[in-house]
Amino acid sequence: MLLLIALFCFVVPNGIFLYWAATEFHSFADVAGNKLALAFIIEAFAVMLLLVFYFAKNPPGKVRWYWFLVLSLAGGIGFSIPFYWWLNKRNEA
Repeated sequence: MLLLIALFCFVVPNGIFLYWAATEFHSFADVAGNKLALAFIIEAFAVMLLLVFYFAKNPPGKVRWYWFLVLSLAGGIGFSIPFYWWLNKRNEA
């Protein structure tokens, strides 16, 4: 189930983002001028950094915390949390 959630979160939200980036993105000034977008970006990075710190101090398995950071930057929090958890639980057996 974790893999299905991770796959969905990687394809759907990232697909929407990639579509927007390819068709509607004009400049970083537009993004910086959108206060709602900035709020979501700041919150996502804050949550990611808090989870990176937590996983560095309390690893859930053998997969190191920096892989969570890489996964988060590549696919977002909705993808990285279930996939990172699945990786660690898969390697426990």
